Amino acid sequence: MFGILGWIVFGLVVGVIAKLLMPGRDPGGFIITILLGIAGALLGGWIGRALGLYGPGESAGLFMALLGAILLLVLYRFAVRGRTTTV
Repeated sequence: MFGILGWIVFGLVVGVIAKLLMPGRDPGGFIITILLGIAGALLGGWIGRALGLYGPGESAGLFMALLGAILLLVLYRFAVRGRTTTV
């Protein structure tokens, strides 16, 4: 059983992998990208289990977590780049 701390560590690893798979600069820097990766991994893992796509310890969990992390990173890039800064 993972527990919440296990999911955070797992999300950190998946966040790093997602960052490496997504080329280009992120507006928030590496730390924000990793935090979004953790949230995305938690989201993807939760959705995968809720849909019954896999059980604990199956490799599909990594795939769903990576997919969730990449999805959140893409959404973050669109949200931040869509804003215009006026001074």
